[in-house]
Amino acid sequence: MTKSKRVIALGFFDGVHLGHGALLHAVSETAVRLGVLPCAFTFDKSPTAVITGQNVPLLSTVEDRILLMRECYGIQEVVVAPFDAMQRMDWEDFVARYLAEELGAVHVVAGHDFHFGYMGKGNPERLKAKCRELGMGCDIIQKVERDGITISSTYIRTLVAQGEVERAAQFLGHPHILTQKVSRGKGIGHSALGFPTVNLRVPEGVIVPAFGVYATRVWFDGQSRAAVTNVGVRPTVQDNDGRVTVEGFILNFDGDLYSHQVRMEFHKRLRGERKFPSMEALAREIKRNAAQTREYFGGE
Repeated sequence: MTKSKRVIALGFFDGVHLGHGALLHAVSETAVRLGVLPCAFTFDKSPTAVITGQNVPLLSTVEDRILLMRECYGIQEVVVAPFDAMQRMDWEDFVARYLAEELGAVHVVAGHDFHFGYMGKGNPERLKAKCRELGMGCDIIQKVERDGITISSTYIRTLVAQGEVERAAQFLGHPHILTQKVSRGKGIGHSALGFPTVNLRVPEGVIVPAFGVYATRVWFDGQSRAAVTNVGVRPTVQDNDGRVTVEGFILNFDGDLYSHQVRMEFHKRLRGERKFPSMEALAREIKRNAAQTREYFGGE
């Protein structure tokens, strides 16, 4: 880590929603004013999951968090720290030795509920006091609401799990995304259904949207295409193995994206997943869903 001066947002930032955006906007603005690097600090794993022992499916991988912070808020550098080590660190050492000395922080921004250090003893009040003692700037951002609801990763996870991706996007400030390398499928989409497909696997620990068919947008190689995407176990396919897949049927595209890195944006759930009497019936339904998707994206 170089000794550049930094303004740093502190948090886990799962999903990088509009509540997080308030912190990240403050960081970007302060960094411009001070002429230093706008940065964010996050953990490699969910603090809630580690502390409570509960299974907390995440909205985004570390890589997607970094991508969203950079693209949506102009954050130039993201520090990903091991939570196991950080939770054993004294809260004062975290501020004085880690943030100030090691990372070169001259100003930090945190949420109203940010806790840190051993036993979670660090809190916004202590953070502000310690920063004042060290001559560092510190902003504490209050909760952000929409429609009378506090914007939180927990609430957005519920929306995505229910397939309400349009409403989730209102709280995220962007579509729910999944970025992965395309894996090799069984070739059914292209051969039997007449659509080239991208097959993605949901990483372990990341939330699976409600099973069903979605109007999505797939980004790859600097371009994007609309796609009809099925999330689920493909009950109509005879040799399905019960494994959850994310299979996008790309519109207006003919090519093989195997091993390419793609980003899929979930825009609207069109229907639930269901078993069709034949592959022909499934193909007809996908064509209908393709027409719905083209209409949703303005006739692509």
